[in-house]
Amino acid sequence: MKRDFAALSAQSFDLLICGGGIYGAWTAYDAALRGLKVAIVEQNDWASATSSASTKLIHGGLRYLETYDFKLVSKSLKERTMLLRVAPHRVWPLHFGIPVYAQQRLNRLQLKLGLSLYDYLAGDANTSMHHRYYDAHQFSVHFPMIKEDSLKGGFTYADAQTDDARLTLELIAGAQIAGACCVNYCRLVQVLEVDGKADGAIIQDQLTRNKQKIDARQIVFTTGQWLTKEAPSNAWCRLAKGVHLIMPALLSTEALLLTTESDGRVFFMIPWYGLTLLGTTDTDFKGNVEQVTVEGSDIDYLLAAANRYLKTPWTRSDIIGSFSGVRVFKQDASATASSSPSIISRDWELKTASNGVHYAIGGKITSSRQDAAHIVDAVCAQLGISRLCATQDRLFPWAPQENFAAWSARISEQATQLGIDVESAQWLLRRHGVRVVEIFQRIETEPDLTQRIIPALPFLRADLMHCVETEMVIHLDDLLRRRLPILIVTRLTEDQLLQIAQRIAGSLNWNSAQIAQEITRCKNYRSMR
Repeated sequence: MKRDFAALSAQSFDLLICGGGIYGAWTAYDAALRGLKVAIVEQNDWASATSSASTKLIHGGLRYLETYDFKLVSKSLKERTMLLRVAPHRVWPLHFGIPVYAQQRLNRLQLKLGLSLYDYLAGDANTSMHHRYYDAHQFSVHFPMIKEDSLKGGFTYADAQTDDARLTLELIAGAQIAGACCVNYCRLVQVLEVDGKADGAIIQDQLTRNKQKIDARQIVFTTGQWLTKEAPSNAWCRLAKGVHLIMPALLSTEALLLTTESDGRVFFMIPWYGLTLLGTTDTDFKGNVEQVTVEGSDIDYLLAAANRYLKTPWTRSDIIGSFSGVRVFKQDASATASSSPSIISRDWELKTASNGVHYAIGGKITSSRQDAAHIVDAVCAQLGISRLCATQDRLFPWAPQENFAAWSARISEQATQLGIDVESAQWLLRRHGVRVVEIFQRIETEPDLTQRIIPALPFLRADLMHCVETEMVIHLDDLLRRRLPILIVTRLTEDQLLQIAQRIAGSLNWNSAQIAQEITRCKNYRSMR
């Protein structure tokens, strides 16, 4: 992946996409595969906002059954099934436990009915993805960390997990391979019009501050929370903040779906890179979208929710990291301003302004591919082009062409022969897919790259260098938050930041002053989260 700002002025485009999160990435990938001339620009880094701040799930949304949003659940479940098939390195099954306690909000029968409906809507013949019931003893064996007082039993069911930032990045890489011009740290300054219709834009390189004109027949904004900063899209959006905490290891291969005592909301405890992801909150957000922070009340809420279930309670001193993001919902005429964001539909809508510019409103990471296909359909219709969606049932750009189980076994054996530990090897496969072969080739000539960056975390020096050299890294936090999630899964010291920055400085042509600036940038990032 190479960044080329100058290429944006070298040709005219059929489609300019503003916003490099998951919706922009899918739109660029689909449109490029359909043969459109595509440009996508992102004012910061790929997946730098909400698309790297999700709960890392590809799921139908079991809780949406309570609000009778069957259409959205069915749509998401079918997408989950497809993604497990076409992106087995990027999306993998994850089983969840739901404990049943005496006098809880939803009883065993209600949960049974909901899970049965969930299985039915998924239409998945794979019985390993279906729900099961366990008595109290059996459930405690599965989840020994939760309290047994009043425990009557529990269910397990399956959804799927991903690394959201890596998912977005792989799609951007796929779009670029298909011919799209993809540039991060590039801001759309102004939409240009002829006779009241958009026909291009002024863009600015955020690195050099240079501006230039770009010609585009169609423009789509997939900018998420930044839609609220501009007319007309600000009137179409409602924002809600979600906070997650990174906690010590608690679960290995299974997760927990639980409900809070205070308001009955669903939250999760999920295994994540050897630690536990706890989240999320869901509160209205009306602040500055440039300054989304984790507040004390968010932390108190999540710790109280978790400690209701844990035998050994967590305290603030147990928090390893945290992150926050802002979800965009389409305005719901039936919801009042005081309505909880939790009851607002997560479905998606495409709005088109009078000048022909399109705006993607709302949505979920799980269903983003289908929604992006509708965006490209609308663009093609305006361009007078008839080309079908190109992403349905298509293997991901970094997915192996052969049987995934056989490929994984063979690649894992190669990793062992190179001296890579089992846990790090597993994450290498999930993070890089077939590109892991390039990493192995580097290790063969530089064996010390098999060492972990941080001993407790499954990230190798080889992974670090591969990301720096091939994944459009501009800043240190691009590397340590989105290419690898190190900034949120450990408390890096300044010395550790310095060592990492010095290791990659040659590849990015940083001098000592730039190294110091990048370290400060990472420290500021951590202080906000």
